Amino acid sequence: MGLGKLEIIGLIVLVIVLLFVGAKKLPELARGIGQSANELKKGFRGDEEPVAEAKPAKKTAKKS
Repeated sequence: MGLGKLEIIGLIVLVIVLLFVGAKKLPELARGIGQSANELKKGFRGDEEPVAEAKPAKKTAKKS
């Protein structure tokens, strides 16, 4: 039972995302994707509650 084509492609995509985004930003990216998916589901269901404004991301100064 080895890895199929889909699993290999998924691993390659994960490695590419890690290279471009970086390990520190990955949880923030995943959280944003999850919130987007929830908003999309609410839109399809037709929930009447207003969409909350997105909170601005915390900006941290990089140490040089």
